Amino acid sequence: MSERPYEPPIDQEGQPQHSPAMSGKDTYNVVSDTVTGVNLRWSDNKFQALCILVSVLLLAFVGAAAAALNSGWQLPWYGGAGIGASAGLVIGTFGSGIFLMIYRAVRHIRGQHD
Repeated sequence: MSERPYEPPIDQEGQPQHSPAMSGKDTYNVVSDTVTGVNLRWSDNKFQALCILVSVLLLAFVGAAAAALNSGWQLPWYGGAGIGASAGLVIGTFGSGIFLMIYRAVRHIRGQHD
């Protein structure tokens, strides 16, 4: 290790070693994943839409069943379905977003900026 930790590493010819250049798309992906911006990856957007759809349908069914089976709530089945769908929308959005955040962070740490 260099005595001056802020100096770039030096190769055998005495030249500073530089990181390989990233393409414009890779640079955009790094900035949009780590700072701010719109995620333009079709696979990520499709994954998130599918997770939200599944969670909305699943929790709408659970909410409708719970409302129908618990007459003490005095809530019609479609009210339970609406509450379940709303919960599914929130849970699906945050759950898939948190998963993608961790997944993309691990990929960036490994140097894969696809």
